[in-house]
Amino acid sequence: MDDIELKMFQTIENLKNRLLNIRAGRANPAMLNGIMVSCYGATSPIQSIANITVFEARQLFIKPFDRSLLKDIERAINEANLGIAPTNNGEMVILTIPSLTEERRIEYVKQAKAIGEEAKVALRNIRQDANNDIKKEELPLDEEKHQLEEIQELINKYNKIVDEEVKNKETELMQI
Repeated sequence: MDDIELKMFQTIENLKNRLLNIRAGRANPAMLNGIMVSCYGATSPIQSIANITVFEARQLFIKPFDRSLLKDIERAINEANLGIAPTNNGEMVILTIPSLTEERRIEYVKQAKAIGEEAKVALRNIRQDANNDIKKEELPLDEEKHQLEEIQELINKYNKIVDEEVKNKETELMQI
């Protein structure tokens, strides 16, 4: 049971990370997760070569530890297709997040719901694997039934968490 719950918990963590990457019209350093910068002959995550701070609700400041990396950071952000044009003032790269249009908000809500549905599918797959394992063990019927019910309770609990996370993201996206 602990192994099953751990897999479900990891699914929820993955959901949360994926929802963080959906822009809500506000600056968030997590937007830059996964951006790799070519520097010194190798690639490094942007967080390891620069300080990233939220200056205002709609601005991210990326100040590299070495100013010679400004162009490399700018190039990496452009290649990441964030939909945001970086500006370089000679000391740092500034990302100004544009406000979202109503159409864009609705599109992001759909994307969040799709991510939530993928998480639910993953949870159902975990449940199916666990149910199959229980049936293979040839337990007494009452014990088998009890374990299947426990797994169903777990899936219900984690499905509620998925719904709450998606609903929170939807609320965040629809705020103006």
